[in-house]
Amino acid sequence: MKLLKLSVAAAVLATGMMAAEESEIGVSANVAATSNYVWRGMTQSADKPAIQGGFDLEYKGAYLGTWGSNVDWNNDASMEADFYAGYSNSLYGVTYDIGAIKFVYPGAMTGSNFAEAYLGLGYDFEIFSVGATYSKGIKTDDFDAPDNIEGTISVPLPVEITLDGAYGAYGKDGDDNGVGKYYSVGLSKSFGKFDFTIAYTAMDYYAVGTDSEDNFVGTVGTSF
Repeated sequence: MKLLKLSVAAAVLATGMMAAEESEIGVSANVAATSNYVWRGMTQSADKPAIQGGFDLEYKGAYLGTWGSNVDWNNDASMEADFYAGYSNSLYGVTYDIGAIKFVYPGAMTGSNFAEAYLGLGYDFEIFSVGATYSKGIKTDDFDAPDNIEGTISVPLPVEITLDGAYGAYGKDGDDNGVGKYYSVGLSKSFGKFDFTIAYTAMDYYAVGTDSEDNFVGTVGTSF
């Protein structure tokens, strides 16, 4: 997105999993380590590593989840916590995902909290797949978030490597809250339960005099 996927006694855990299976409720968790937390072409960790993770519940296409990461904005911001809910399914081969997400920055940076409602569409042509997402910014607290539109493409390569690309526009040029245009291109591959990604990302800011931003990012993650 951001993106974006507890330990008790073994007997209790097994019982909980059986109960979730019987009720058709899916429970999953994810954790990742990245060399640089980059969101829409912009570093959120001051070009430093970040640890991220989240939990999700799913029932017949409806989902509810939370995700978090350390951040560094060279001020009081040190953590991001996202809370989201939505519904995803497919129709005539076209996948769709509709939902809402709240971005929360605890502590002194609560004025930066904001939310988005989103609609995503995707289609798999077998030799490649494409997607597009429109996110409507929702003003919360003191931040009036701009809208975002993003297109993606994923191409399977030999030896089970995937080439991924994305291009987006965060707000419009000339708007008070417009940010810039961004893109990324990367390779991903799974080894057992671990997923590895290396990517080049860039942001071209609308504001005159603001330098563009680009980064090489390596990430390893797993889900369970």
